Amino acid sequence: MKAMIPFPDISPEIFTIALFGMEFSLRWYALAYIAGIVIGWRLVVAAVRRPHLWPNGTAPMDARAVEDLLTWVILGVILGGRLGFVLFYQPAYYLANPLEILQVWQGGMAFHGGLLGVVVACILFARKRGIPMLSVADALCMATPVGLLLGRIANFINAELWGRPTDLPWGVVFPTARAQDCPGIEGPCARHPSQLYEAGLEGLLLGAILLWMVWGRGALKRPGLVAGVFFAGYGLSRFVVEFVRQADAQFITPDNPMGYAWQMGQLGLSMGQILSLPMVVLGLVLIVRARRAGA
Repeated sequence: MKAMIPFPDISPEIFTIALFGMEFSLRWYALAYIAGIVIGWRLVVAAVRRPHLWPNGTAPMDARAVEDLLTWVILGVILGGRLGFVLFYQPAYYLANPLEILQVWQGGMAFHGGLLGVVVACILFARKRGIPMLSVADALCMATPVGLLLGRIANFINAELWGRPTDLPWGVVFPTARAQDCPGIEGPCARHPSQLYEAGLEGLLLGAILLWMVWGRGALKRPGLVAGVFFAGYGLSRFVVEFVRQADAQFITPDNPMGYAWQMGQLGLSMGQILSLPMVVLGLVLIVRARRAGA
């Protein structure tokens, strides 16, 4: 019998309460969003309260401005994440059913779309407040990996966004019918726990590097450097994990069983990889620019 790990018996819901004949549940995914935002907010506040970390010994904003920025970021995540999912992954479906675009509670958020939403929010906020945009971007990028770590763990608990089938000993038998639909495999189908791969790379490792850069190496004194490392680090991590992550169902066809969004013969790239490549390029540009400016 092949070695594999059964999916742990963890409910997606932390608790459920009944009020006025209706049930309200707190789910791990919602808690991950809330905790990620709160922890990220406190990290940024801690950084702006230490002027010596910033260029010329002056923080670009105060703690109250960080609270205002938080509102902009939340709007950017929700609007950008939803529109990104609609445009990048299922444009034809939502073109035929436009009212469902507003039904965020039905699921369907894209990280790359949420990132674009936050970038736009960051630009608008910085221009309105007269704050250096790159320093705002550095602060947000320093705080983002903790949310990615918690969010990917929540994806695992929800038994969603799993990887391709594998015979490696750490393959996980996810319980959903779709996860067990593995052509050519008899018995339980174990898959890569790609959510945990991403949690480790995008969240834990990248977050540790950025915090070390900020608190141990004074990286915020070079505007754009932290943001550059984040963009390049996330893009590279996501690109690598996509090789073992199950493709989105809408891209899988009999002629394209791997679910490539761009295909050339037997080779191709997933949508996640296509969207990650510009992040790597942008990150490298920001890193080079910051190092030249600080030279």
